[in-house]
Amino acid sequence: MARDTLRYALATGALVAVGACSAPPPDESLWLTELVESRELKDRFFREAPDSPIRIERRGQLLPLHYYDPDPVYRVPAALEVAPEQPIYEIPTSTGVIRPMQRVGVLEFALNGEPMRLSALAEAPVRSIDSLFIMFKDPTNESDTYAGGRYMDLPRTASGLYDLDFNQAYNPYCYYNEEYDCPYPPRENWLTAPVLAGERLAPGYTGFGIGVIPPPPEDEVSTP
Repeated sequence: MARDTLRYALATGALVAVGACSAPPPDESLWLTELVESRELKDRFFREAPDSPIRIERRGQLLPLHYYDPDPVYRVPAALEVAPEQPIYEIPTSTGVIRPMQRVGVLEFALNGEPMRLSALAEAPVRSIDSLFIMFKDPTNESDTYAGGRYMDLPRTASGLYDLDFNQAYNPYCYYNEEYDCPYPPRENWLTAPVLAGERLAPGYTGFGIGVIPPPPEDEVSTP
């Protein structure tokens, strides 16, 4: 499932705090400590847990997980715009299955001074949403990161303001294991600027997926 990578946090009790955009400037030293600790906990879960997505024979190559160096430049405030129309997308996945997902809103933010937008999706039909699910592609997918794109999860806020931290971007489980079914980012979530933050490829390993084929440029939306 798209959010399987969150299970390691539940298993270890590791919760990442998310601040509101209107809050005072964050303590960057605390942010770095929490980021490093969460990565260490994820490595431990992937290495030791019975339900680790990484097969035992692959752990030597894939662990510890590989990341860009932490960079606060890629942690930015974002605002969620919820539109009356919330279309359902027919999203291709790594196993060739088509999965219906609904756009619940659009996050607006600026990265390195460039205005950007990312759609927040949820499994359709949407009933209640505790967190925003973000899938995105960017030019790093061509060489440094998983070709099928990366994910982020943001706990839902009442204010609609979010701490969007690309240092938290992670690979879907299908990167490690071909048995998992992972949706690909829709075309509107293809960023033109490289995101040099978050999880990277392990040396000599590209992951799984049906040729890691991205979704088609047209006819993604099925119903309004």
